[in-house]
Amino acid sequence: MVNSNLAAKALIIDKNKLLIIKRAPDEVHESNIWELPGGRLDPGENPFEGLKREIMEEMGIGVDIIHPINVHHFTHSDGNIVTLIIFFAKPITTKITLSIEHSEYDWVLLDKCKEKLHKIFHGDVDMYNKIYQCNQ
Repeated sequence: MVNSNLAAKALIIDKNKLLIIKRAPDEVHESNIWELPGGRLDPGENPFEGLKREIMEEMGIGVDIIHPINVHHFTHSDGNIVTLIIFFAKPITTKITLSIEHSEYDWVLLDKCKEKLHKIFHGDVDMYNKIYQCNQ
């Protein structure tokens, strides 16, 4: 049986820096990659509230979700079909306490973040930059 999942992640940006997190080395999927905060949502969960919950669980911080940036639809390595919504968010609090799912975090300059951030999120950064530059 194939499961379909909804997930959400956030480009959390503050003062032209992007918050990224590194998956723990013992994680089953994509260990040791630098990614965006967020994760799978509960069935029927509002994506905005679910993303806030996921970020609080992973990092212990609150965020304001500003707006969606992008949507991805793919089959995960475990066979599950995932629809992933990428949002732009701003931090409400900044004292980070990582969960055991992640080993590190970093605030990286937006124009340098692709040097560290996993390539699957590069298009999301480009989309943010395109939207942001259009609204200047």
